[in-house]
Amino acid sequence: MYYPEELVEEIRSKNDIVDVIGSYVRLQKKGANYMACCPFHNEKTPSFSVSASKQMYHCFGCGAGGNVFTFLMQYENYNFTEALRVLADRAGVQLPEMEYSEEAKKAADLKARLLEVNKEAAKYYFYQLKSERGQNAMQYLKNRALTDDTIKHFGLGFSNKYPDDLYRYLKKLGYEDELLRQSGLVTIDEKKGAYDKFWNRVMYPIMDANSRVIAFGGRVMGEGEPKYLNSPETPIFEKSRNLYGLCFARSSRKDYFLLCEGYMDVISLHQAGFTNAVASLGTALTTQHARILARYTKTVLLTYDSDGAGIKAALRAIPILKEAGITAKIVNMKPYKDPDEFIKALGAAEYQKRLDEAQNSFFFEIEIMQRDYDLADPELKTRFYNEMAKKLLQFTEELERNNYTEALAQKYMISYDSLRKLVNRYGAQMDSVQVAKATIEREKEESRKHSKPEEGMKRSQRLLLTRLIEEPETFAKIKDIVEPSDFTEAFYNTVAKMVFEEYDKNGSVNPARIINRFEDQAEQSEAAKLFSTKIMTPMDEVQRRKEFADTVVRVKKNSLELQYQKAVEDNDFVGLQSIMEKQKGLDRLHSSLNLG
Repeated sequence: MYYPEELVEEIRSKNDIVDVIGSYVRLQKKGANYMACCPFHNEKTPSFSVSASKQMYHCFGCGAGGNVFTFLMQYENYNFTEALRVLADRAGVQLPEMEYSEEAKKAADLKARLLEVNKEAAKYYFYQLKSERGQNAMQYLKNRALTDDTIKHFGLGFSNKYPDDLYRYLKKLGYEDELLRQSGLVTIDEKKGAYDKFWNRVMYPIMDANSRVIAFGGRVMGEGEPKYLNSPETPIFEKSRNLYGLCFARSSRKDYFLLCEGYMDVISLHQAGFTNAVASLGTALTTQHARILARYTKTVLLTYDSDGAGIKAALRAIPILKEAGITAKIVNMKPYKDPDEFIKALGAAEYQKRLDEAQNSFFFEIEIMQRDYDLADPELKTRFYNEMAKKLLQFTEELERNNYTEALAQKYMISYDSLRKLVNRYGAQMDSVQVAKATIEREKEESRKHSKPEEGMKRSQRLLLTRLIEEPETFAKIKDIVEPSDFTEAFYNTVAKMVFEEYDKNGSVNPARIINRFEDQAEQSEAAKLFSTKIMTPMDEVQRRKEFADTVVRVKKNSLELQYQKAVEDNDFVGLQSIMEKQKGLDRLHSSLNLG
């Protein structure tokens, strides 16, 4: 952590988690907490809980959880520092200059130097394109109808035919082999020596949202494979977390983005005035891509290729965008393959008309599905109606589902009542299947709990920790009996130390502050799960006391048994005598706790 803990805690406490998460998802008050459908996985029944009192969230479905920092890191793909800055700005807190650890400083220095290398490479490729060597590449770009301004705007370039041309240039600038290897621009081989990743290619610099060159794409000149080649992933470049053209599109005043498949589509669209176009980088759209898009827009128009591969890519992208809270629409470019071809043939004005007529993504999915069924055949027609009814169940809100049912009934000539009955029938079947699955999972969980002694002990330690967090008055009863070391599960032991420390220091526990002390998101989620566990205690006070006493004694007994084994191995006879005395006192301990 690079900032003082007190400052981090101040920023966290000034950003109410309900307000922050409520700006991303629709929360509904349910008792003491707020509930919503989880933004991190698909679900129809809300299991995402936000606690105002604990300033934390937890999903009982996928297990995601943490505090306000964790949420921004998960939802926005921020690292901790980025989340801290956003929340500091939101709270009006001025951040001091960052205090780097030695390891963090090395990582930051490496990234800074890699950015330098890429910048120099981009300048060199651009120079080569303008030189006599780059005439063929320049002619290729001119044949694609790109202007000089567009070529300059996107920093397009050319990598020479000589396989070590860039390497020799960068070496002259003083960059060492190891740095060049890590940049992904050069391959260092013991037998072959050093050679460039890209040669004889038109070069497309890939920039991050801040217009810094982080990687390259190259299109081969003439024959050669692969036709398009991208930089490998490096400390400054992850394909799934970057979008080509985003540095320009983020400044567009349009309230939607155009999502394309390739570099030239983006470039052609920008040149034609559609400066809100972006593309994924040689990979299918990912959840991370969708989350990045969600930072800038709530609507994305998919303008993928109109061929079979483009249709499949669109069908894959639709649910990913929907999960990120983005409305997707489909642009019809037929009879042309892609935006580049369309604009060259019909111009920007006609393309804008196609954008205005973009198809609802659900209707597009149904239309594609219908192609598999001959509606002139009664049997296939019936199958199609049944599949359509199943598809309508993705709309959990009844009014929305009814509206889509009505629209599809009109389009595919089936009565609204008949289609609605089909939908309701499959909905009832789905509910029964989900209940059955939930029952099976619950039985499996119960079986797992009782299958191994260590699992039972893990549960006892979790229950005792949760009890301490949920019921502060219990701490006074056990503080002279149970110690953090009695929690023998590694993670619970870490949390126990923090809980005991909080009680000793403040007389209470702040779950959000404890979560903040874990750097790993998985551990933050595990802590949030611990703090969100519901204790099913008996209503009868006598039974409550007995259950509490049983749990404390079980945890203490397990700890003493492990201590006993270690004392035997170490020939610690003094320690053995002390442990045996404590073991004898377990019955008295149980009685005292049972009496309250």
